[in-house]
Amino acid sequence: MGKLLVVVGLIIAGIGMLVMLGVPVGRLPGDITVRRGNFTFYFPLVTSIIASILLTLLLALLRR
Repeated sequence: MGKLLVVVGLIIAGIGMLVMLGVPVGRLPGDITVRRGNFTFYFPLVTSIIASILLTLLLALLRR
């Protein structure tokens, strides 16, 4: 449990550093945005796929 908390903390800190540097975390090419008048629909397709791949790799490494 301790290893998991440390890894999660490092991931959150890394994402925070990327945001501070101006990297558009969550607004990647391939994410779907529809704007019509007052309505905006945002679906983070590519962001979800990348997050899924990273979490799968991370959990596979932690299982060993």
